[in-house]
Amino acid sequence: MANDGKREYRTAELAAEAGITVRTLRFYRERGLLPAPRREGRIAWYGEHHLARLRTVAALLDRGHTLGGIAELIAAFEGGRDVGELLGTPWSEETTVRLTPEELADHFAGEATPKNLAAALDIGYLAVDGEEIVHISSRLLDAATALVRAGIPLSTVLTTAREVRAHADALAGMFTRLAREHGVADEAELTRLRPLARTVVDAEFSLAMDRRLREPGAHGAPGSGDAPACAPPKPC
Repeated sequence: MANDGKREYRTAELAAEAGITVRTLRFYRERGLLPAPRREGRIAWYGEHHLARLRTVAALLDRGHTLGGIAELIAAFEGGRDVGELLGTPWSEETTVRLTPEELADHFAGEATPKNLAAALDIGYLAVDGEEIVHISSRLLDAATALVRAGIPLSTVLTTAREVRAHADALAGMFTRLAREHGVADEAELTRLRPLARTVVDAEFSLAMDRRLREPGAHGAPGSGDAPACAPPKPC
């Protein structure tokens, strides 16, 4: 059914779309994991935000959260707490972005598919708050949008993001270990030194890009100047 141009689902349809049983869907409702549906007589109608919420729950379960923990996350999120705090990550320097599903689709020109959305939820880039989608970082959203508009598939951007995160975790581990080995154990002091670490990484990446662009074949066919691929480092 369409309500004001938006897709709506009956209970069985929503369960099938989310890949769960009707019994599981009703259990999620009872646990407060799913907002109440719109009712028309005895018929319950669910919208796209219900489907997005179910995909969020599935992604969090895959990441090891319990149903009780997910219920607490959702309750706290609906109470206005920051998504980074809820997911256990101190994203103190990042700004979250609230989007409607339509606005998110506009960013990625037809590539906001269920598979890509599930991947973004699994990585932790997206969370759902009622009818809105929350992206954890405006800078990452802008970068992903620009890459997709430059012709790189969103699925590839998300796959690469996992690799980037592994490298970033390793670099952060290297910096914090270095600081603590030399007596900087206070969190406030580490936070003060954080911009220095970011400056070093940014400068080294810029120099690395310069070296890559000077390699023979760097401007020729894709892959002609690439060095052998390296496995991501293990996080420290």
